[in-house]
Amino acid sequence: MATWPVHSVHSLLLKICMGKVLIVIGDGAEVIDTMVPYYRLGEEHDMVKAGPERRTYHMVQHDHDPNRDVTVESPGYRIEADVAFRDVNPAEYIGLVLPGGRAPEFLRYDKDLIRITKHFFDHKKPVASICHGIEILAVADVIRGRRVTTIPKCKFEAEVAGATYVSESLVIDGNLYCCRFKKECSAWMKAFAEALRGK
Repeated sequence: MATWPVHSVHSLLLKICMGKVLIVIGDGAEVIDTMVPYYRLGEEHDMVKAGPERRTYHMVQHDHDPNRDVTVESPGYRIEADVAFRDVNPAEYIGLVLPGGRAPEFLRYDKDLIRITKHFFDHKKPVASICHGIEILAVADVIRGRRVTTIPKCKFEAEVAGATYVSESLVIDGNLYCCRFKKECSAWMKAFAEALRGK
């Protein structure tokens, strides 16, 4: 009885599972919010990094200092966009990831990113949002009537956009997978990866 080499079976499974997943990047994106999904989902999918332009972006790291009222930010890694938002055909992708950090504060004004985001909700494709990623969803007007989570200081953005804020580590509402903090990435990505396998 013939047997297949393990590496051949693994390659075949990857081809069966693989689909393109879009991850949004920009200056000020949080390192962990971005790189954990990029590498975790990259085990099974073709990860494509999209930004306002096809160029290098500067990520940041956030930490808490008990002597400060605001988050402390320091420079993180650089990351290259594979494609500009205007050149993205969202029909080619099975999932969308919206990392946090400061990037969503300016990315939410990009009309092409809003067009892309709306497509994923119109077609009920899985969308993962963490931290400030909710700001993009709020501007796209796709969370009205949904249960969401995000960091507490973005509760206003969620509620003013018509969503119900829930203070939990992971909230799933239809095709939307929301997470609060980078330390809660594991459960968030486990659930999202499972959703993508069904696509």
